[in-house]
Amino acid sequence: MAQSQELAELIRLHRKVAKLSRVQLAELAEVGKTVIYNIEHGKESVQLDTLQKILNVLNIKIVLTSPLMEDLQNTENEKG
Repeated sequence: MAQSQELAELIRLHRKVAKLSRVQLAELAEVGKTVIYNIEHGKESVQLDTLQKILNVLNIKIVLTSPLMEDLQNTENEKG
């Protein structure tokens, strides 16, 4: 499954569990209601600040990982 589709499903699920309509979520996040629709339908281009507003309202956190970060963390753990 494409990452944009996974994100779309995650946002849709959290919105529904929170019992929010797309319009309500848009108002709380201070974004346009079309943005919510587009994200939930897997649109791949969305501004990061807009996405962050939506995720904050839904209490969804982004965790970034990479092989380089994992190697650094492993090295620090071995020293520790």
